[in-house]
Amino acid sequence: MSTVEQLQVVVSEVQNARHQVATVRAQLQELETTITAVEKHPEGMALHRQLGGVLVEVDNKAELIEELKTTHSTLSEHAERLSEHEAKLVAAYEELKKSLEGEA
Repeated sequence: MSTVEQLQVVVSEVQNARHQVATVRAQLQELETTITAVEKHPEGMALHRQLGGVLVEVDNKAELIEELKTTHSTLSEHAERLSEHEAKLVAAYEELKKSLEGEA
């Protein structure tokens, strides 16, 4: 594979990684908003969650909050790994670019 082809592949991978990072960060923001809303939800009032296309009443608010926080933590770790992968791809891109400039 030529350097130009390698560069094109890496550019595509960088774009994909950036899209994934943005998507996961949006999901994290949504989870943070949800956690805050559930924590502020008045005790004694019904609380529902969506399961598929059905809303189901939640029996244990604290359990739901814990589950949301666990999901947030897992997603945060995933976002960190994606960011690290993106950084490595950007470094590979820079190396390929320098190599290509050296060939010219």
